[in-house]
Amino acid sequence: MLPHMSNSAQEGESTPLHSVSVAGVVIGEDGRLLAIRRADNGTWELPGGVLELDETPEAGVAREVFEETGIHVEVDQLTGVYKNTTRGFVALVFRCKPSGGTERTSSESTAVDWLTPEEVSERMAEVFAIRLLDALDGNEPHVRSHDGRRLISEHA
Repeated sequence: MLPHMSNSAQEGESTPLHSVSVAGVVIGEDGRLLAIRRADNGTWELPGGVLELDETPEAGVAREVFEETGIHVEVDQLTGVYKNTTRGFVALVFRCKPSGGTERTSSESTAVDWLTPEEVSERMAEVFAIRLLDALDGNEPHVRSHDGRRLISEHA
């Protein structure tokens, strides 16, 4: 199915585009959550990245988690959809189970760690911590928007 275009877009005006990313909430047997410290800005976040055109969201999550952490995962289910209204990013977040591999950093991560929910809240900005915590509450999928700093709407 082709996406619908408005008349103004058909007449040559620029239509804003969205970038779709995927991220994995990887929950260990002890309940700890896999997180990375990003190499580009030093913030703690979920492992994830931009979904490639030719892959399913589930395949993208598994690829991104492995690339950034060295951990293989089984993708369980979608737990949330999050939109950064300022930058046009839409993130699909999936709960995952570790299925092998060994923690390691990459060109995109300077640290890989398994955090308790309390440590997630302490180390991550609210707009990223909420994605991990949403995956634990069993009320998925959540749909939330933020402006890069704070939540501006939510639906659970």
